[in-house]
Parts: sequence; C-alpha cells; structure tokens
Amino acid sequence: MLRHVAVARGAVQRPLCSCWMSVLPVRCLGNSSLQIPENASFHSAASSEADPPRILITGGLGQLGVGLANLLRKRFGEENVILSDIKKPPNYVLRHGPFIYADVLDYKRLREIVVNHRITWLFHYSALLSAAGEANVPLARAVNITGLHHVLDIATEYHVRLFVPSTIAVFGPTSPRNPAPELCTQRPRTIYGVSKVHMELMGEYYYYRYGLDFRCLRYPGIISADSEPGGGTTDYAVHIFQEATRRGKFECNLKASTRLPMMYINDCLRATLEVMDAPAESLSMRTYNISAMSFTPEELAQEVRRHLPEFQITYHVDPMRQAIGGSTTANQHSQN
Repeated sequence: MLRHVAVARGAVQRPLCSCWMSVLPVRCLGNSSLQIPENASFHSAASSEADPPRILITGGLGQLGVGLANLLRKRFGEENVILSDIKKPPNYVLRHGPFIYADVLDYKRLREIVVNHRITWLFHYSALLSAAGEANVPLARAVNITGLHHVLDIATEYHVRLFVPSTIAVFGPTSPRNPAPELCTQRPRTIYGVSKVHMELMGEYYYYRYGLDFRCLRYPGIISADSEPGGGTTDYAVHIFQEATRRGKFECNLKASTRLPMMYINDCLRATLEVMDAPAESLSMRTYNISAMSFTPEELAQEVRRHLPEFQITYHVDPMRQAIGGSTTANQHSQN
C-alpha cells in the first residue's frame, strides 16, 4: 500500500499485497429463504449480449466510483460508462469519459438521465458513511433512504440491473460474535448501518415483488492509495499510508487495539464486477458477504515500520468513531 501511495505521488513501484476471495462461492447473506416466484421477470441485459450495457454510477467521485468506471470502460468502452455526482469533477476524470451532474434526491432529473442515456446497469454509490452520517443524520436519512427509494423505483420501471453496496456497519453490538455468522441479528446503532439494513430489505423486496434485478455485497473497510475515503470509521487505514509518506507520522482516531475488517480496493472492485456480471439465475440470494483481512491500527503501524522504520503513530481517540467501530462485530474477528 505504501508503494501505491508512492506511485500516486510519482514514484514507480508496485503494491505491497492484494488479498481477495471470490464472491460467488461464499455463503450468501440474504434476509429470506424464499425462492424466486414463478411469475418474476428479469429484464436487465447481461454483458454477454450483443450490445454492451449502458452504465450509470451515482456518487461516482467517492472512494470507489472512479476506479470502477475505469475498469468498466476498459471492458465496455468509455462512452458506455457515465460517472455522476453532485461535486465538481477534477480534470483527469473529465478526460477519461462522460461525467454528468446527478442528485439522487432529484427524482425527475435522475429518471431523465436513465431514459436519455438508455441506462441498463446502475451502480448506486451515493451515501453518507458512518462518521459523516452521524454528524448530519437528517442529510444521511435523505440521501441513504430517500435517494435509495428513487433509485429502486426508477430501476424497476426501466428494467435496470441495480447494484447497491452494503457494509459491515449493518451489524450491531447484539450481533453474534467470534465470528459473526452470515445470517444473524443486526440492529446497528448508526444511521448509516440502519439505512443499509433498510436497503438490503427493500432491494430483496423489490426483487421478489417486482422482479428487480437487485444485487448487493457487504463491503468491509476499503484501502486505497489514489482515492480519498468518504467519512467512514475505517478511513484511518488509508490516511495512515498518506501521512507516513508525507510526514513520517500519523495520529490515529481509534484505539490501538480496534480490530476491523478491510479489503484492498482492487479486490473490492473485482468482487463487485463478478457479482454484477453473473447471470441472474446463478444468484441464490440478493446480498453476499465478501472478506479479505482484519487488523488493528497497531498491527498496521508495525507493518508500515517494516518499510519506514522511523514512522511514528500516536493515538487521539475520537469517541464517536470509536463507538461506531466498537459497535460492530468487526472487533470480534467477524467474517465479512
């Protein structure tokens, strides 16, 4: 990871490591044992058909959107993948393919985008993450829940294959531990976690009720070098590399012993494409677990020192972020 940060700053090196587990063989995390109803219809087009999918990515300027767009454009062509967000894109984003302004709270405009651009696949990444959501609950409720409802209705109406990421934040302090089972009590205590449980259930409901081709993965914390995290509890695992290369030191806002599950961004994107590209009939559930590794800030700091021996880490615990990190089953070596 340090080498990837160096690459982002102009050095020529390669990544430290990459850990990934295939999505489809993992036991699924659905919320129902119901079978697909006989009268359910799936209208979205698979990528194996003659025409490539027309793809929209909402919240595309977050940690994952640009990298996902790059992978999709290499496969399906630049003009078939549209990034969208409410933020102003940097020049390098505009140079690599279409970008449009799209606010998921503007139902009419979002509907027009899907129609005018003939969208057949939609990756819905617009959301306020855990720490950012707790800082502004009304906005998180609007974006994460109302925005989702808009996307579900539009995807259903226009027969769009829909991917929405979930998260380890759906687990709560009452979830079973050591490790957390794939099917268990959730009861999260953050608006982000609550909204993602709602998303999983609504997506599954639309699948059974209307035949919406809805797909979902529960992401752990994502580690990246050239994209900024979006306000989650696991953000420290990105900032530590950036600060190590900039200043040789880092102040962590979690306790040294806080163990959280993580995944390298390339592996996360590969898993996302695998589940999105799978034929509908091959998926037994709507939501799947993915996993890679778990570690604490102190363990990560020790690994950084192997490459930067003078690196120093200090701890100034943020009570809100620590409470969020401690409320998930991640601290008990959950398999997510």
